[in-house]
This record gives sequence, C-alpha cells and structure tokens, in this order.
Amino acid sequence: MDDLTPLRQQWLDRIKTAADPAAIEEVRLAALGKKGEISLKMRELGRMTPEERQTTGRALNELRDEIDAALRARKLSLEDAALEKRLAGEWLDVTLPGRPRPRGTIHPISQVTDEVTAIFADMGFAVAEGPQVETDWYNFDALNIAPEHPSRQEMDTFYMHRAEGDNRPPHVLRTHTSPVQIRSLQEQGAPIRVIAPGRVYRMDMDQTHTPMFHQIEGLAIDRDISMAQLKWVLEEFFSAYFGTRVKTRFRASHFPFTEPSAEVDIQCSWEGGTLKVGEGDGWLEVLGSGMVHPHVLRSAGVDPDEWQGFAFGMGIDRIAMLKYGIPDLRAFFESDLRWLRHYGFAAGDMPSVSGGLSR
Repeated sequence: MDDLTPLRQQWLDRIKTAADPAAIEEVRLAALGKKGEISLKMRELGRMTPEERQTTGRALNELRDEIDAALRARKLSLEDAALEKRLAGEWLDVTLPGRPRPRGTIHPISQVTDEVTAIFADMGFAVAEGPQVETDWYNFDALNIAPEHPSRQEMDTFYMHRAEGDNRPPHVLRTHTSPVQIRSLQEQGAPIRVIAPGRVYRMDMDQTHTPMFHQIEGLAIDRDISMAQLKWVLEEFFSAYFGTRVKTRFRASHFPFTEPSAEVDIQCSWEGGTLKVGEGDGWLEVLGSGMVHPHVLRSAGVDPDEWQGFAFGMGIDRIAMLKYGIPDLRAFFESDLRWLRHYGFAAGDMPSVSGGLSR
C-alpha cells in the first residue's frame, strides 16, 4: 500500500478545523465509520501478501488509533472552550451577599384568628376551647334548639356513626362553638367574659360555604349587661379589625339561644366592585347576636334571675374574605405562597396585642 502520510495529514487537518461536535462526528464517520475511508482500506488487507498485510495492517491500525485520539482531543478542546465562554458570560461575584430565601407564612385563617383574639383580649375576653366532637346535648339541647329544628337533621349536621344496638346519645361534629360557652359557664360560673374560636362543621359547600369552617363566638355574663354594651363591643371590634371607624346596625331576628336576637350589619360601600367598610350608605350582614336565653343559662347552672348577658358569633373565614378582598372561600384550602402574597399575607406577618399587624 502507498505511503499513508498524505492520508494521515488530510484527516488531521479536517479534525483540526472541525468547529463543533456535529462536525467532529461527521469527520469520525467519514474516516472510521463502517464505510469510512480508513475502514475501507482495512478491508483491502485480505488481498495482500502476508508480508504486505503485516506491514500495512500495522500502519493502518496506528493511523486509526491516532485519528481516534485526535477526534477525542478535539471534542474535549471544544467542550473546554464552550465552558470557558459560558463562565466568562455567567461569572458570579462570590463577595455579594446571598440571595434571600422565601420563607413560609402564617395561614390567613390562623393569622385572622390571632388578630381577632388579640382585639377581644384588649377588651377583657379570655379564650375558651372545647371538643370538636360534641354530644347532642351540648350542641343542641343546652342551647334551646328544639328536637324538630332543621339544624338537627342529617342533611345539615354530621352525626357520628353508631353500631347497631348502640343506644348511647348521639354525638356530632359541632355545628358552632356555642357548646364551648355552656362548658365554660359550667366550669367557671358567672360572671364570665370569653371568646370561643375554632373549627365547626356543617353539610354545606359553595363559593362562600365549606363543610369545615372557622367560627368565633363571644359570651359576656354579669348582673347588669345590656344590648347597648353588646353594640359597643362589636363596634369597637370592627373598628380595630378594619382599621377605620365602623358603624353597626341591629335588625331583629330569631335564634333559639338568644332573646331578644339581632342580626348585625356593618356600614359599607361598593365602588367599582370593591367593598369598602366604614363608609357609604350601604350595609352588610356579618354576624348574629342577642341576649342569652334563660334556658341556656339554666342549662349551664346559672340562675337567670341573678345573671344576664350577651352572645355573638361570626365566621372567621368570612371576615377574612371581607378584609382582604378574597372572592372564594374555597381558596383558603387550595392556596400556596404565591396566593398568600397576592392577598397581602407576607412572611412574618404577626398580630400585635392591639390587633394590628406588625413585621
């Protein structure tokens, strides 16, 4: 076979001028592939004499190994050059301070609960708690809710399963935190001033209702408490919570556990679809209230001839929606940090003792 020096130089030059990995692969296939030039020359060895085969075969093997090594070296060189270029364009100043990591945040419901609790604490209300699985007596009977009342039907209330033959009184997932008022009166007696925040359960699900939601109820019992004091407490609360002076309007209503009873509206206006509390000539219903019914006091072991007081209850989820402009209650349970930040719940927001937010 003729001298392989020109062939060697030809392929080394092509490898040297290959500008990218694709060009290198093209050279490899043309030289060392099944139909590459050097591979075809290797097939010609069978037609040579033993002496020629020995000499030419060794030379072709050496050429193949040299070209293969040159291809690998060129590929590595191009990769190093690409890395250098990337590093030059993406350099990092290691003396700069680190990027701050986004932190978690208190969930809106927990945050509003703490905020509301702080406001009522400033008015002398202690926090009372009770079980979420309640007896039928605490949840209904003690609160003067008649056996035929719609709220006691299975279409409204979650009843705990009872095995066949188990005739114990029924237990329910509490439908309000009012049972906590009965338990607190039984344990502490009168006078008393407490709020009862917590989860409650009802068979309801739409844009403004969920089967599990959060409620806070208030109870104040003393010898000379009146509806006027109830109105003052609620106006002070709403003014502190919404950060502006808020007027209230009482409308006659009916609740089994209070007499007289009143629905409470707050002053508001609508501008461009945005609710503004504390201004305008509109009204928005926010809670139910009234003077505690004598039957409720007797159920808790308190003499209604000596003691009287008021009670109220509101949805924590609802007042959170009103304050932060959240349109759909279900979003509370499908949220992430981006959703929380959108509605102003930044990491580290905590309620102060006066009910405001501090950072």
